[in-house]
Amino acid sequence: MQPQHLPLDDVDRALVRALSRNARASGAALAAEVGIAESTVSTRIRRLQAAGDIRGYRVDLDFDRVAPLQALISVRLAKHARGEVDRFRDAAPTWPGVRSLFHMAGADDYLLHVAANSATDLRDFVLTHLASHPAVKRTQTNLIFEHAEGTGWLELL
Repeated sequence: MQPQHLPLDDVDRALVRALSRNARASGAALAAEVGIAESTVSTRIRRLQAAGDIRGYRVDLDFDRVAPLQALISVRLAKHARGEVDRFRDAAPTWPGVRSLFHMAGADDYLLHVAANSATDLRDFVLTHLASHPAVKRTQTNLIFEHAEGTGWLELL
């Protein structure tokens, strides 16, 4: 049985904001920051995870050191038949270097955030995975010079 999804209350929102700043914070540190008991922190986090509000925790890598070339590649599909769209959506996130895949409305259908070690690797990625994919009609590659992680979304909480 799937847990009932409840709207986030003020305590949940404060807890998620605190975890967004430091997902490795101890229960005691979170309790002190949010102003609740440490046992309540554990209970709330388990409930948020079970409901799917918190889907996981990730490492924030310095991609300038790991894969110094990044690009946003817009993709327009040739056909919008469900099977073609599904095959592309399922395959693209598994390709080497793909950090994110966005399905969009507008002139392009998808936007891929890709990391590579060199311009040659990026070119090979486009030729191997995009240009040869039967669903792809057109791509446009834009290099990323700088990336700053946003915090404005925390205001939505």
